[in-house]
Amino acid sequence: MTLIKTSYGRRSFLKTSALAGGGIVIGFSWLASCNPSPEQVADLPKEWFEINGYLKIGDNGMVTIMSPNPEIGQNVKTSMPMIVAEELDVAWKNVIVEQAPLNTTIFTRQLAGGSQSIRQAWDGLRMAGATARHMLKAAAAQKWEVPIEEITTEEGIIYHKKSDQSIGYGEVASLAATLETPEEVALKELDDFKIIGKQTRNVDGENIVTGKPLFGIDQYSDDMLIAMIVHPPAFGMKLKSFDAAEVKKMPGIKDVFSINTYEKGYLKNMFDADAFPELVVLVGNSTWEVMNAKKALKVNWESFEGYDEEYTNFSGNGSFKQSIPAGGENTSSHLEEMNKLSGKLSKEVRKDGNPAEAFKNADTIIERSYTAPFLAHNTMEPMNFFANVTAEKAMLSGPIQTPEFMEKSVSARIGLPLDKIELDMTRQGGGFGRRLYGHFVVEAAVISQKMKAPIKLVYTREDDMTFGNYRPAYHATYRAALDKDKNLIGFHVRAGGIPESPLFANRFPAGAIDNYLAESWELKSNISIGAFRAPRSNFIAGAEQSFLDELAESMGKDPIAFRLELLEKATNNPVGENNDYDPKRYAGVLELVRDKSNWSPKDNSNVFRGFSAYFCHNSYVANVLEMVMEEETPVVQKVYCAVDCGIVVNPIAATNMVEGGTVDGIGQAMYGGLTFKDGKPQQTNFDRYRMIRHREAPKSIDVHFVQNKEHPTGLGEPPFPPIMGALANALYKATGQRHYNQPYITQKEIVG
Repeated sequence: MTLIKTSYGRRSFLKTSALAGGGIVIGFSWLASCNPSPEQVADLPKEWFEINGYLKIGDNGMVTIMSPNPEIGQNVKTSMPMIVAEELDVAWKNVIVEQAPLNTTIFTRQLAGGSQSIRQAWDGLRMAGATARHMLKAAAAQKWEVPIEEITTEEGIIYHKKSDQSIGYGEVASLAATLETPEEVALKELDDFKIIGKQTRNVDGENIVTGKPLFGIDQYSDDMLIAMIVHPPAFGMKLKSFDAAEVKKMPGIKDVFSINTYEKGYLKNMFDADAFPELVVLVGNSTWEVMNAKKALKVNWESFEGYDEEYTNFSGNGSFKQSIPAGGENTSSHLEEMNKLSGKLSKEVRKDGNPAEAFKNADTIIERSYTAPFLAHNTMEPMNFFANVTAEKAMLSGPIQTPEFMEKSVSARIGLPLDKIELDMTRQGGGFGRRLYGHFVVEAAVISQKMKAPIKLVYTREDDMTFGNYRPAYHATYRAALDKDKNLIGFHVRAGGIPESPLFANRFPAGAIDNYLAESWELKSNISIGAFRAPRSNFIAGAEQSFLDELAESMGKDPIAFRLELLEKATNNPVGENNDYDPKRYAGVLELVRDKSNWSPKDNSNVFRGFSAYFCHNSYVANVLEMVMEEETPVVQKVYCAVDCGIVVNPIAATNMVEGGTVDGIGQAMYGGLTFKDGKPQQTNFDRYRMIRHREAPKSIDVHFVQNKEHPTGLGEPPFPPIMGALANALYKATGQRHYNQPYITQKEIVG
């Protein structure tokens, strides 16, 4: 076993004595969740504690683990409690998981984003379970008057083999609650895991498939009103006036008014990003009545002047400004401006060796440019939130990825202190970064405060798709210099976007090429953007991997062998000191997918294969995609995925995330795109915004994980970016045409 100090955890551990009889409660800062089965409900303990943010042990040995992290489909509500249960040494069948509300006193980083939940929680979760187990053992040792070193545990039972005694956790939980928290605890050896690494079903699975109310959109109360918003029809516009006289007379309508989501002078946090802070609000008895009134409402809009906006950064220790230009923007001019900037000298971000000399002396220069459009997040569950704000307190509930940030925003906006605000997190019908930006939470609170009534704010699909916080539009130009023997002697990438650059200057192939140059540029815009699954990587991976494939072909090399050569260079003789990937682990996924797919340099006559690999969010993913042509239509038959994300806590959940990211990546690269005309989004619902269909998903996805003992890393996002390159490379094999502009299938439509 490994001994670790509990000093880190003592800040987040809270121990309470039993209120009456049995039960121990251990609080800790990183947990997630599970619902009781019918069998468990029938046998619930008579005594235990209902306290937010705690590990609870009942008098019959059952355990409840509260989950602070938002659940957006990544299955942390199952995987994180598995870690606690492992170190607690309790049978998983005796665990109940509950979703915790926001509680910044007990928990830290109650956030779903960046694929960091398991990675950052790993040590804390293990320590929480191990500390509770130690205290239970100490209680049994005291009860039996034996040394604690002679005590062992197994699946919720404590043993003293010398005296042939045993006792359940629930029978000593009350005594354990009175003991001191240990200074250090012993963690299990990785080889002794019994729960971690085992296929474990989603604790909400049955409730999801049977339609139980879990999501924000499911929330209902008898006195609740429905609210909807009207925002400007185009970016670059703001509210001028509206006439609600007739609409207020319509059936079920309670009021129509305008609000400013964020008042002037408020310093926004980065998750307050909001393209349209001044909105018209309609409130009524039912969704149908409010929707009808919304269609009848007459609103006038006007153009706004450009302005600067300031935000606090993620840590809150500084701020950044961004300039918002005036005017209605167009996709066609976006493409023209990006093409111009891609040919100009830009901000130098990294330079190794002498790339200018390498290109000057090159026998062959290969240059290719890649683009991708704006994308809408399009979560399955539309934006919604419940709020009941009174003079004394605010009760908020709904799907949000950043509850701690939004609680502070609500507090500042409605004038209530944080201790008067209660925010509950529902399960979310998708996030993908969209629900990081919680302006709709603040809107719900402001509307409830004005109406002096509980309300549920609901966005239509059109509201959300046209509101902003999109994946930016991107452009990247790659150049490679080859000598007369077709050796790679220079590499140059110049990448930018609207309004941010997708460049990661220190990622592969940086570190593997002696003469390397990376440049970055940005183009200002009033179209608001936000984090989209695997931010920036979601474009640059596909561009980079498409270029490397074409480069390998020009050099007469197999695409996997070519990358392995570069990774060997980065391993044995790395260039630079800031390379942010481990070349050995990177090479490991290439070798694994090569072997599992039986990769061959030549496709068979009917199946066309594309390869790609990428590192992001601390994890490595490699793909081989198999495609066939059916009546001149490309069809993805199979995808092989090799993944190195360290220890896999729950293989079934991990496999599901890889499969979902793979399908999502294929769909976005093949069909996704949002275009603008005079600032107005041209796609407002799924009749014009193309999403992947079931029949277009791969017929099978074969997922393989590298087996190692590295601490867990990200997995919600890493499978998404690389599949786009594999898709492009397979399309080339199948059609003979290289694809440089996303979406690959509907390129003509994207110009707009």
